[in-house]
Amino acid sequence: MVSTEQKALLERVRALGERAGVFGAIRVGECLEGEAVGSGKPARYRVEFEGDGVWVGLVMEDRWLSESIEAELMHTGDKIEELLDEELADQGFEGGPLAVEHFRSEDMLFTFRSRVPAPTPEGVARCLLAYEACFRQLGDMSAEEGV
Repeated sequence: MVSTEQKALLERVRALGERAGVFGAIRVGECLEGEAVGSGKPARYRVEFEGDGVWVGLVMEDRWLSESIEAELMHTGDKIEELLDEELADQGFEGGPLAVEHFRSEDMLFTFRSRVPAPTPEGVARCLLAYEACFRQLGDMSAEEGV
């Protein structure tokens, strides 16, 4: 269960995310989830709490969507951390480069995620927007370009 402070952070991030206009519906519950717009298969950007940390990420149920992202990175030789770092800089995030974890979660979601250092609502929103800008360009996350 999220605390009052965590809920307030999620609500502020939601407001900033809605203002950016790059997500579909944004929902806040135990975490924040914003629908990926234009993706070949359903995917959601997420802000969640784990342990004493705040994490931003991208989750999807479809294995092929996840593999399309991996394949593009392998084909181009790009490192996801470097691509994300460029988008973080564009967003004005000053928390340094973020490590990106990629795994299949216990609830069977293919997950890319990063821990946000010193999470303020504005910093978390910048990381979430950087995730969206970074991943929107990869694999089948942009169905209209891939079809």
